Amino acid sequence: MKNELIFNSDLHFEHKQWRRELFFWEDELRSFKNRLEELVNRWTDKKMLAQLEHYQNQFLLQAEAINKLEDEINIHEHNISESSKKGYDILDTLFVKKHIEFRNHMETQRNIYHNLKGEFFRFLTEFMIIKNPIKKR
Repeated sequence: MKNELIFNSDLHFEHKQWRRELFFWEDELRSFKNRLEELVNRWTDKKMLAQLEHYQNQFLLQAEAINKLEDEINIHEHNISESSKKGYDILDTLFVKKHIEFRNHMETQRNIYHNLKGEFFRFLTEFMIIKNPIKKR
C-alpha cells in the first residue's frame, strides 16, 4: 500500500467547499422559514398547523447542526493554521483521521438535510396545491 501525503491546502480546500455548502443551506432554511410564516398566517386547520410546527422544529434542528458543523470547521482550520505556523505543511495521521471522520459527518448531514428538504417539498405539494384553502373559480 502506497503512503500518500495530505497537505494543509488539500484540507483547507475541502473546508471552503463545506462552508459554501453550509452557507447555501442556511440561505435555504431562511426562505423555508419565511414560507412557513406565510402558511401559519393562512391556515387555521389544527392538523396543518401541527405539520407546520413539525417543519419549523426540523428547520431549527438543521440550523443548530449547521452551526455545529461551522464551529468544527473553524476549529479544524485553526489547527491547520497552527500547523502551518510551525512550518508543517503535512498533517499527522490523527489529524487526518479526524478530518475523514468530519467528512463522513458532513455526508451524513447532507443526506439528512436532503431528505428533510424533499419531505418538505412533498408536504407543500400535498397541502398547498391539493388542499389549498383558496377556492378556484
